[in-house]
Amino acid sequence: MGIVVAAVIALICICGIYALSAARVVKQYERGVVFRLGRLREGIRGPGFQLIVPFVDRLSKVNMQIVTMPVPAQDGITRDNVTVRVDAVIYFKVVDAADAMIRVEDYRFAVSQMAQTSLRSIIGKSDLDDLLSNREKLNEGLELMIDSPAIGWGVQIDRVEIKDVSLPETMKRSMARQAEADRERRARVINADAELQASKKLSEAARQMAGQPAALQLRLLQTVVAVAAEKNSTLVLPFPVELLRFLERATPAEAEKAVQAVAGVAESAPKPAPEAKEPEPEKKQEQPTRGREKQTV
Repeated sequence: MGIVVAAVIALICICGIYALSAARVVKQYERGVVFRLGRLREGIRGPGFQLIVPFVDRLSKVNMQIVTMPVPAQDGITRDNVTVRVDAVIYFKVVDAADAMIRVEDYRFAVSQMAQTSLRSIIGKSDLDDLLSNREKLNEGLELMIDSPAIGWGVQIDRVEIKDVSLPETMKRSMARQAEADRERRARVINADAELQASKKLSEAARQMAGQPAALQLRLLQTVVAVAAEKNSTLVLPFPVELLRFLERATPAEAEKAVQAVAGVAESAPKPAPEAKEPEPEKKQEQPTRGREKQTV
């Protein structure tokens, strides 16, 4: 009786060990690939509880999530002979777990090396301006170059982005001078355009005021008021503006008569009376004394 019980216990233990060695758990984001005696079995094991034959089958799990892999910075020379240093980031995922396990030894390392060589190739085919301003097109070309061989590995390239473009210090200074010169050129063009528009407006205003002399006089008065508002300037108007306008239109003889008339009016203006001086008593006393001296002589 004891022997039977021991045999049953031993059988239960063996079955438990077998079950533990045969049980496998595949996560939701993973897929299982089973190799039986080194040969791939058909069918990919999905997520959940899976059983295999112990010591005969081997279950390999493949992550199906999107992998973010930075591409190390690569030094290269652009098509216009500029030395740059470019780094990027690549997003990819496994779409066929069996191919990812069979077709390539390490699909992550393979994708990384392919990304580095493709990045150096795209640097040599592009100009510096394209690397700085037309990155979307370069990203598409880089993605196509990496995705072509990766399809056979069961890997799909989701996206490739160029992160940073490092330039030499001399090139940075040259680009800064170029940008400054361009901004100065645009500023001068805008200033010249503004001067042209202002001259056209002033010409139209001059033609408009030529037909209305009073408008020019009003404009002059407005200018005088604007200058006087500062309270730090002295404005002198020696004669009326109408006289200047008359002298411009008059003949030389008429102008001379007008000037003489203005001068006569200025001379006929009443002059201020001289101030009274205090008497000098000492000088008056000396005068008779001097007269007596003359008579004596």
